[in-house]
Order: sequence, then structure tokens, then C-alpha cells
Amino acid sequence: MLSLTCLGGAGTVTGSKHLLTHGDTRILVDCGLFQGLKNLRELNWQRLMVAPDAIDAVVLTHAHLDHCGYLPRLVLDGFNGNIYATEATRDVAELILLDSAWLQEKDAEFANRKGFSKHKPALPLYRVVDAERTLKRFKKLPWHREVELPGGVKVQMRRAGHILGAATVQVDIGGKRVVFSGDLGRYNDAVMHDPEPVSDADYIVIESTYGNRRHDRSDPVEGLALVIERTVRRGGTVVIPAFAVGRAQALIYDLWQLRQSGRLKNIPVYLDSPMATSATEMLCRHQDEHKLTAQECAEACGAVNYIRDVEESKALSNNRFPKVIISASGMATGGRVLHHIAAFGGDHRNTLLFSGFQAAGTRGRKLLEGAREVKIYGHWMPVNAEIAELPMLSAHADSDELMHWLSNFQRPPQQVFIVHGEPGASEALRERIERELGWSASVPLQNQEFKL
Repeated sequence: MLSLTCLGGAGTVTGSKHLLTHGDTRILVDCGLFQGLKNLRELNWQRLMVAPDAIDAVVLTHAHLDHCGYLPRLVLDGFNGNIYATEATRDVAELILLDSAWLQEKDAEFANRKGFSKHKPALPLYRVVDAERTLKRFKKLPWHREVELPGGVKVQMRRAGHILGAATVQVDIGGKRVVFSGDLGRYNDAVMHDPEPVSDADYIVIESTYGNRRHDRSDPVEGLALVIERTVRRGGTVVIPAFAVGRAQALIYDLWQLRQSGRLKNIPVYLDSPMATSATEMLCRHQDEHKLTAQECAEACGAVNYIRDVEESKALSNNRFPKVIISASGMATGGRVLHHIAAFGGDHRNTLLFSGFQAAGTRGRKLLEGAREVKIYGHWMPVNAEIAELPMLSAHADSDELMHWLSNFQRPPQQVFIVHGEPGASEALRERIERELGWSASVPLQNQEFKL
């Protein structure tokens, strides 16, 4: 008997974990952290409904925190199998997991020192040493070639766009073929390759981050320029919370294009995120993972000022000259961007610009919904800056693009499972699949098991 159980990423865009069970074989596709709302974050501390040491292998679609960030905890709790991913995903995961562990250790230490945590003492979910142990379990998977895993399971990876190394995962198990979309990227993106078509599946597990939305088709680079130019005219600074891997590099390229066209030439751009800096260097190393030439990579990345140490970051927050600051994290849930929001958010001349999806409960979502104060490191801070959003800069496929990817399948699957979306988005995509394709589709609940 083959079954699918969503241990995360059901009813929310975070915590993606999808368990395939066939007899004694258990394969986990993705192993992400829950983020955003407090009740979701608390799930990170609960034991999974399956014992970690009973899982034979983990396959990663890509290395964003909501898809890989729980791995060190899984290892800490007893998982001793291999973690399979593309080469670029393994490299990105090293950046993200080590950074996540370091931030958790620092946040716990800061909370204990300042006394604002309800837990005595505050503890990290995992430590750097746990992330280092986890990285030793990675095995690299090639593109477009079937590989056999424990229990006779076969997997094949195809490009999903989105970020470096991102893949759709085809799993052949128990006589059935299950295809996981992971996070699908955009078609005709300036930097990343298009999501590759998949032609055959018995079951499809598809994300629905933007399942109820169509991205604005206007020029995203022009939109970015307009926000920056009007902020600079006020004498202000633009702070862009950006995902360190993917969105930060795309923004760097967009800003370079504007400079090439003669705009924004005298406006300095700063990248204040050690992880984003490393990821930007990685973009130029993984030349086959994107559309840019080596020269375009070098020129675009060379047009940015990189902030590496804490003292430089503090000086940047104290600098009141007009500029653009790109800093992680993308949903303003942590990282150096919090200090910049605290420094610049109170002044009406400045702009906080969001360019990616903001999950429910995150500071980014609250600001987009009209919050005029945010809590940062235990203190409430007023926000008078302009709040701007450019969703067309998102690295996630919208509703039309999700349907385009599904249209490549040559026969109807037995069932489509819609995951990794907030309830309204997932339900809208379900209705659209059933109406336009005539396929059976459902939206799983957390820990709900489906017999396949």
C-alpha cells in the first residue's frame, strides 16, 4: 500500500514536508521550517508523527528555508539516512542551514541576555554543529537521469526555475509515479530558466503560493526604478527585505540593468547580508543554472557595495544619504534587515519595498496589511516610511503559470494534491484545475494521510 502524508506545507506556505510510505520504505520530499504565525512556528518544536529514524531518505526540491530548514532538527532527533539534492541545491543548503543555525543560536543568546523570552532559558531549535552534521548526509543528484534510492525507489530531477538548483521531483514508488512541483519559477524570467515540462504522473503534488493571483504583467524593472526615484527625490533610503538566495541576486541584476540604461547611476546600492553575498558569488560559479553570461554576472555583481561585517552594517544604518539597501530576511522575520527597518522605518522620506511573498504572521505581511508599528527585538517601533510592493518581482509562478506547467502532462493524473499555499490560494487553484482541466484535485490538511 502506497500513501502520501503532508507533515507540513498543508494550509500554509511554510514547513513543506511530504512523506511517501510504501511498506517499510519511507521517503520524505522536502523538510522545511514553519515560519510566520506563532502557532505555526511552534510546530517546529513538536515531534513529527513519524519517527525520524524510520525515514529512509530525504529528497529536496530546493534549498529555501521553508523547504530545507528543518533538516538539522530531523538529524538531531535521529534521522540517519541520506539527503538527495541537485549539486546547486546542496551548495545553497550549506549557506542557508549554517546561517539558520547561527541565527538561532544568536537569537537565543540575545533573548536570554535581554530577558524578553518567555522561555527560561531560550534555546535554539538546533545549533551550528547540528547543521554541519546534516551537510555530511547530502548526496548529489544529476539532472534528467533516473537514480535509485533505498527500497527500490527511483527519482528524477528536472529544472523548476525559482532559484539555483530548484527542481521538480519525479518519484517512482510502489508501481506509481508521483511528481512534486516544489516551488515553480516564472516563465520568461530574466535570470532563471523556465520550469521544465513533465509529461506523465499518476499523482501530482503542486504548490499554490499564488494559486489565487495573477502577477502584474507590467515591467518589473520600470516599477523598481519608479519606487527608488521617488524615494530619492524625498531624500530617502529604500530598504528591500529580500530572500538571500534568489531574490537578492535578481534585484542586483535588475538594478544593474537600470544603471546600464542610464538611470540610478548616482544612487549607491548595498547588499547587507553575508549569506546573500555568498549566494551572489555562487551565482557566477553555477553558470549552467541560469541565463546570464559570465560577463553579465561579473558586471552586475560588481556594481554593488557588499557589507560584510557588523560594524559596516551599523554604519550603513546611521548613513542618512539616499541609497538602496538589500538585506535579508525576505519576510523581515530576522537578520540584519530588522536593524535597517528600525533605523529607517520611522522616517516618512524612506521606503520599505517588498518584492516577494509575505507569509501570514510575518512582519512583512503585517506592514503590507497596514501596520504602522512593528515589534523588533522586544520593542515596538513606529513605521512612517512608505510601504511599497512589487509582486511582479516574485520568483514564484502565479496562477496562470501553475496551470501552464500542469498543461504539459499528457494524461490526467488520478489525483492532484494542492499544497504550500494559504487556504484561499489553494482552494482557488483546486477549483481552477477541476474547472479547466477536469482533473480530480484536493487540498490536504496537516498530517492527513491519502492512500494512493
